[in-house]
Amino acid sequence: MSTMIALLLVFSALVGCTGETLTNVKNAPPDPPRETIAFSVELEKYEETVRDEDGAVLAECSYELPVMKALLEGGSVLKAAASAEQERALAAAETFNARFAQWRSNPKTLAETAREDRAFRNESGLEPVAYTDDLSCTVYRTETLVSVSGVYYTYTGGAHPNSILMSWNFDLGSGTFFEPDILEEDGRLQETVAGELVRQAEAKALEDGRAPEEFFWTDYADILADWSSYAVSFDEAGMTVGFSPYELACYAAGPQVFHLSYGDLAPHLGQHGRELLGVEDNGPGETADGRD
Repeated sequence: MSTMIALLLVFSALVGCTGETLTNVKNAPPDPPRETIAFSVELEKYEETVRDEDGAVLAECSYELPVMKALLEGGSVLKAAASAEQERALAAAETFNARFAQWRSNPKTLAETAREDRAFRNESGLEPVAYTDDLSCTVYRTETLVSVSGVYYTYTGGAHPNSILMSWNFDLGSGTFFEPDILEEDGRLQETVAGELVRQAEAKALEDGRAPEEFFWTDYADILADWSSYAVSFDEAGMTVGFSPYELACYAAGPQVFHLSYGDLAPHLGQHGRELLGVEDNGPGETADGRD
């Protein structure tokens, strides 16, 4: 009899525990809604003129610098983190801004070189030259990425100024800058893009009435095969690959810029690449917003 009573007591305790667990789960407060944090990127002008001790201009600099801000729901700027999500957002903005903040130190460095050049020119009886530096940018932003394309002009004497095409691509999810090779899935993106660039380059040369080896450097195919090392950016229509003067052809030919649609890229994008670029996994040529 004592054994039976003990079993009943154990059974009753188990039932009680089960009921208590179910009650706690049922009455548990719902998970808090995920924070909505957006990002804005605006171009801010930074200009500085550096003069020598006698007032002569050594360097004139003008830069359009992208500045990222993390925004809370409602549009207010996030300034201090109150959660892990906010902390990640602030860290992403800080990483992005740090890359472009470096440009603000350029005028001083450029002026030091210009000062040495000015002294040499004065001693040699040559006309002094004021150095100039200019960066203009355009920004393409989605909920997943920020792509900045820039044109950098610099003049430090000589026959003509130099222009350099530049680009920066930023993954808002990871809070890091990325290179195009993270986009591919099957290892063929590099090869596929290179083939399309060669096709476009050869067509451009033929339109000009010249053989490709006459329009571009003779090793143009090898240069194009290394396209991801040059200026790669993204916009509404797809991917742009740019080569500065001298990189693919002579200075007189100017920069060489090529465009590929998201449909061209889609078959070789990995899952993260599709998410980053907003390309649906619906087969070649289809994207999240109907682009092709």
